[in-house]
Formats: sequence, structure tokens, C-alpha cells
Amino acid sequence: MQSFQPVLLKVWREACRDIEIERAAADIARLLTGDLPLARLLIRRVDIRRKCLETVAEEVFLSGAAPGNAWTECDETEWIALCDFSRTGRIVRLGPAGDHACGDFDLGFTYSEAPGGEVLVGPLRREDSLTGLLLLVARPEERFSQRHEELATVLLDPFSLALENDRRLCELAAQREAAVADRRSLLSRLGRKEIGDTIVGANEGLAGVLERVELVARSDAPVLIFGETGTGKELIARAIHQRSPRAAGPIHRVNCGAIPPELIDAELFGHERGAFTGAEQQRKGWFERANNGTLFLDEIGELPLAAQVRLLRILQDGWLERVGGQHPVHVDVRIVAATHRDLARMVAEGRFREDLWYRMAVFPIVLPPLRERRGDIPELARHFARRAAVRFGLPEVLPTDDDLRLLCAYDWPGNVRELGTVIDRAAILGNGGSLEVAKALGGGETAVTRSPKPATSGHPPAGPATSAHVEPLDTAIRRHIERALAAARGKVEGPRGAAEMLSVNPHTLRSKMRKLGIDWRGFREL
Repeated sequence: MQSFQPVLLKVWREACRDIEIERAAADIARLLTGDLPLARLLIRRVDIRRKCLETVAEEVFLSGAAPGNAWTECDETEWIALCDFSRTGRIVRLGPAGDHACGDFDLGFTYSEAPGGEVLVGPLRREDSLTGLLLLVARPEERFSQRHEELATVLLDPFSLALENDRRLCELAAQREAAVADRRSLLSRLGRKEIGDTIVGANEGLAGVLERVELVARSDAPVLIFGETGTGKELIARAIHQRSPRAAGPIHRVNCGAIPPELIDAELFGHERGAFTGAEQQRKGWFERANNGTLFLDEIGELPLAAQVRLLRILQDGWLERVGGQHPVHVDVRIVAATHRDLARMVAEGRFREDLWYRMAVFPIVLPPLRERRGDIPELARHFARRAAVRFGLPEVLPTDDDLRLLCAYDWPGNVRELGTVIDRAAILGNGGSLEVAKALGGGETAVTRSPKPATSGHPPAGPATSAHVEPLDTAIRRHIERALAAARGKVEGPRGAAEMLSVNPHTLRSKMRKLGIDWRGFREL
């Protein structure tokens, strides 16, 4: 070992300097020509999923030599021999015809062509897994000595590192390409040229909300956002994250109402391999994925009581346990939650934990519905019109004064989300020539018949005459969903389904229907 130190130091330097395996193998191979009678050096990566060998680096020192096979598929016997060989961690010598001259493993298939000279084969490993093979081919007229085998053995570690560096580089490149593709797709869906959360109304209807966002963003205190469906709770959550010291970290959104109860723990807290049927590998939950960032728990009121207990522990000390795990995992996550439900009432009814309520309600933010900030409707309508033009590839057409009067007269039960859907529909109906707001808003009915015109002050009319007609929120939601199901003839998702009409995720709609006891099958006959 002592006699190999000078060349080994040079080999390690090249293995650490060159990230790409082809360059690393070429530079190292040239260093070894004075110590080994090399005709060829190959690095073959092992593809465990497809049970094959791929040549990822090859350096040839004989002029006129043909390149080796790029791929070698292994049959079951060969694959078993390869796996058994990898556990030995030692070099095997193959004869000039590809047959092994000594050892217990038939590895002739690793170098499928007749090499002309002896071949030394060694396993390249990462932790306990076989990642590849190092093959050193001697010149036809020479043979490898015992000293050559010893040198090849100490070369396995630097070549293993070089192959691992290349694997990580390939993974990063694939992730970068996927991120670029996702970004293009997201921009296309959002109708934007750049990613950035635009908060329309920051100087008017949402000015008070943004003041509270600025106050709380700098701290790590949990934030609870209240607001009706479609008011922009996720937009505010992202604004809190972007203005916080965690802005460089990840932010993930989880819709608690869209996860089946039996999968809540696995989704939020992760699971170990074999924890349940189908758990073929360890998986990090949303809390671990949001480590050093922000986790936005939308519809937190839908969390089962058992999951609320585990969420409380994370808020208290930052520790969680994966499903099937035996060791706690520490996470550093800022929690921002949102709901449209009356959590205080749910606490009184025993459907939401009181201790979790006190932990989460440190700094509540209430988002006003769109009907209470009508001054923002013109700016929002113009914003959505520009977005629609980009999304659908249409000329930019802005709403007229008549369009804005119609929009301001409507009550917007679906809030900003519904306004965006109406403008999208108007742009499609107008086909680039105009915005057909009246048709998009009416859908066969006038805005007045769909929703009563509110008071001119921008607030719902008050007094005994109107308060007598106020019904519980769940009743109003039930009636609204039932009207959509009736119009869709019981169809929940897909084109012209109730979810599309209501501008909500189909999973969220089904969850709400289960809670309200609405059976879609009863609307098939209508």
C-alpha cells in the first residue's frame, strides 16, 4: 500500500476534481499507464431496475481498437453472480478469451467481446449497494501481476466516488430540466410571463390584511387565515413566506380536506418502508419536505382529531414520527393554516382540539369576501383579462364600463376565484374580439336573478328585514352544491361537472359533500 501512495494521491485528486465520469476516467487512466499495462479502461454503471450494465466511460490506448458494447443485459444467473461478486469487494481476473482464470464467479459477460488480453474486474459500491464495475484490460502481449491486482483493488474507492459524483450530477441535471419544464407549464396555466404572486387590492380592500402580513412575517409564529372559499388564502400564505426569513426555503401547500382520513398520517408525517401494504420504500411527509421553510395547511378544520394531536406535538417541540418509524425526526417548519369554518364553534362542539386552537390562533388574519371590497373588482377584472389573453393565446381585451357595472352588481359567492373563472369564460366566448361578460356571468340567467344587488356602501344590507332571511352557512353551502349537481345531472368532476361549475377541486367537493350528507346519485334523475 505504501508504494502506491504517490499514484493514489494523484488518482484521488482527479476523482474529486472532475465531476463528470468520462473526464475523471480519462484523466485517471492516463495517470495509470506507467503503473499498469493498460490497453483499455472501462467504467460500467449497474442499472438495478433493468438488470443491465451500461458503459459510461471508456479510455482506449490501442490504435484501431473498436469501442466496447454500450449495454449488456443480464439474465437471472448472471445477475445473481454479479450480486454475489459485489459483496466480496475484491478484484477478479478474467482470461484473454473472457473466461475467468481464477475465483468463484463467472463474470465473462461483463466484458462481452474477446479482449485480446487479461481483464481485471472490480465492484464499485456506494454504501451497501453495487453501483458499477471497473474493468482494466491488459495489452495482448502482457499479463497482470499480483502487484497490479493490489493496485487495482485500492483504485476501487476513488472510482466509486467518481461514479457517485456523476450519478448526483445526472440527478441534478434531471431535476433542473424538470423544474424548468414545470415552470413553463405553470406559467402557461397561470397566464403569466413570470412567476410572482400579484396581490390585487393591496392598496385598497386588502390594505389592512397586508399590514398584518408585514407584522407577522418576520416572526416564526403560527398564522391562522380565515376567509370564505376563493378569497385568496393561499396567496396571503405565500406573501407571508416571501416576506419572512424563510423565503429562501420551500413552501408547500397541503389541502387537508382532500386527503382520505386513512392516509393523513402517511401524507403529513411520512412512512417507513414496509409500514403498510404498498409502502415499498421510505417516504418523507409534507413536514419533512417543508423543513427550513413554510407549510401551508389549507382547510385545517378538516383534520381528524388524531392527526390534530400529532400536529400539536410538532408545534410544541418540532418532533414527529413517521408511520412505522421507531425514531423521532426533528423538523424546523413554520405553520400557516387556513380555513373557512368557524373553528371556535368546532372547539365548543368537540370537533377541534382546544389546545391546538390556542396554539394556531396566535395571530389570526381575516380575509374579507369580494362583496365587501367591491372597489377592487375593476382592477381584478382587468388583471384576469390580461391573464386570460396569455393563457388562451388571444388578443388582450379589457372589460368595458358596462362590463364592470355588471361585475360590480354581482354578489360573488365564489369570491375572487369565481371572478377569475367568469373572466376566463368571457374571454373564450368573445374569441379575442370582446369580453362577453354578460353571457359568462349570466349562464342563461341575469346577474340580478342569480344574486341580489347589494347595498351601494359595499357592505351587505343590515336590519330586521334582511336578517330574518339569513340561513346557516352549511345550509347555504349545501343548497349551492345541490344546485350545481342538479345543473350537472349528478356529474361531480370533468367537463361541465359540478366541481368545474363551482371552481373547486373535485376532491374538496367530494369531501364537503360527505360532510353535508349530499348524495350525487340523487341528482342523476333530475
